[in-house]
Amino acid sequence: MKEKKANNELKNKDVKNVKDSVENKDSLENVNEKKDEIVEIPIGKYIDNLRKNPWMVVSVLLAIVIVVMAFSRGGGNVTADVISTDDAGKQLVSFLNSQGKGDVQLVSTVQEGSLYKSTVNFQGQDIPVYTTLDGKYVIPQVIPLSGLAAQPPQQPKENVEVNIGDSPIKGSKEAKVTIVEFSDFQCPFCGKFFQETLSQIDKDYIKTGKVKLVFKDFPLDIHEKAQKAAEAARCVREQINDPGYYRMHDKMFTNQESLSKENYKKWARELDVDGKKFDSCLDSGKFESVVKADLEYGQQLGVSGTPAFFINGKLVEGAQPYSVFKEIIDSELNTNKN
Repeated sequence: MKEKKANNELKNKDVKNVKDSVENKDSLENVNEKKDEIVEIPIGKYIDNLRKNPWMVVSVLLAIVIVVMAFSRGGGNVTADVISTDDAGKQLVSFLNSQGKGDVQLVSTVQEGSLYKSTVNFQGQDIPVYTTLDGKYVIPQVIPLSGLAAQPPQQPKENVEVNIGDSPIKGSKEAKVTIVEFSDFQCPFCGKFFQETLSQIDKDYIKTGKVKLVFKDFPLDIHEKAQKAAEAARCVREQINDPGYYRMHDKMFTNQESLSKENYKKWARELDVDGKKFDSCLDSGKFESVVKADLEYGQQLGVSGTPAFFINGKLVEGAQPYSVFKEIIDSELNTNKN
């Protein structure tokens, strides 16, 4: 997004027009006749002016959402038709990008009570946004009926006990800190974690024996190549164990735009596995049920999107920066010194 000069005159004119269009009418019926003017407020022009404060930008966007929906919908039960977390996240991001410059990206969407919490990334900042379960309304602030100061929903403080099972492990099995990653080989945010964060964790903690990484599959329905990619990594592991699995893991995330059965077979041969055995494994779907079992287990633990991590049982959602992992890992290491 390029810098542009502030256009306060245009901004004030548009806001004044909306205000006048409401104040000069005596009935809700007349207000509804002006709803198109409200929808057409040029939010995109204001984003450049406010780009140094992403929180302010999102606040402006959410304010417009409330205005639009108040006049364009007729009320009713806002949670009558519950949609999926994936649909809720996509609808929110689509709307925000339609108002701005297309810079908003979805990190994750989870259900918290009677709301969906979507974390969106705007100009490098992760911003939580709440929507109703039907995906129709944005909640800019959660206000309790008791009148007390509102607090955002908190993640459970209790650690989640995660069964590693037979999942591939990278690092020392005796490491004091275990990171269990639920991931999708086609997920762009999983690729972001691999490219920007995992290498630092590997250098500082995995190779030094302090942390072990456990990989579990969570192929999303919206990623048609993810299931077979997960199977391919397991077919490599069948022949050359966990080190081979992570070599295939690295190849697929490095070449995420080229995922295909043909390339899985090519990459497997580059890792010196028996090509015919690999092809037979992949084509037969030998590990299909194993991959799906990981997905179901993740859902039981509350995972709803990728990537998701459990660091000694503490849930971390989304492609968080290295600093987030470092803080939790160091805390766990200090706690488990003895």
